[in-house]
Amino acid sequence: MLLPTFDYSEPENLEGALDLLAHHRGDAKLLAGGTDLLVRMKKGLLKPKVLISLKSLNELSYISEGTDWIKIGARTPLAHIVASVPVQNNARALFQACEKVGAITIQHYRGTIGGNILQDNRCHHYNQSDFHRSGRQACHKDGGKICYARENADRCNSTCQSDGATALMALGAKLVLMSKGNERIVDLDQFYTADGIMPHQMEPHELLKEITIPLNNAKSAYQRLAYRSAIDYPIVCAGVLLKPSHSENDRIDEARIVVGAMGRAPLFLAQASSFLEGRKFNDTDAFQKAADASMDSAATFAVHNVGSTLEYRCEMVPTLVIRALQEAAQAAKNQNG
Repeated sequence: MLLPTFDYSEPENLEGALDLLAHHRGDAKLLAGGTDLLVRMKKGLLKPKVLISLKSLNELSYISEGTDWIKIGARTPLAHIVASVPVQNNARALFQACEKVGAITIQHYRGTIGGNILQDNRCHHYNQSDFHRSGRQACHKDGGKICYARENADRCNSTCQSDGATALMALGAKLVLMSKGNERIVDLDQFYTADGIMPHQMEPHELLKEITIPLNNAKSAYQRLAYRSAIDYPIVCAGVLLKPSHSENDRIDEARIVVGAMGRAPLFLAQASSFLEGRKFNDTDAFQKAADASMDSAATFAVHNVGSTLEYRCEMVPTLVIRALQEAAQAAKNQNG
């Protein structure tokens, strides 16, 4: 499979990249590691007129730690995040998620955190070659009016399979989006549109500059299920965060449960999360009930489009959620003695 024809630009700095985006808008795509973008282009799923390389923008590659935050530049390689001690100690869910993305010899040294967050939704009915797709009617994501993942669906049901997005949503992360002359901050759990065709709340002339993770003495964990430990996208995953109470260290003040690879966006399960608030870190019954509630909520959005049966993926949701909860709870108990 060959790449389609395109113009290539490599700006020397962030200002130059924003100028190019403002000029080309929807005709341009940003190229960081290229592990998702170039594959889609080779399959004919995407045909931008211009690629704007971020190769020279070292100003977007950093990890910095403050008193109550960690900030990560969007072009930061996944390998740097995996090796970061502040991330390992204070945002472990992200460390675990990035550790599982791709193969060490390829994606860890080409893939970036921004690219992982912004990867397009996937569906095994759609993410195929031009030749494969030409043998049947076009689906919603391909410009047609049919969904092979859900019968009689009036919209695209492609799935967000981003490990990083699921972990970062559990951590309560925010995104800094930039355009020429403007900057805005968006909560990650508000960034996704739940539209399989255009999954992100991002304008064509905008660029993801930075991810901010709040630090609040919480502990987190990430679990995923895939056919292979590397290379494969998750068929279901879960990220959780548990924050101890200031007055009672053995009780949960705040909880966040996020299930990924089940719907058009990572699912922040507010009801299951709030159920754990005020519970003790050793309340295994409460963890099991929250995990079961997570399965019920996630099953509503699940479709058969990632190469595994819908029933199996739904059954595995509570298993991954409770494993992540137990790991985060144990880390909180260890911290509090």
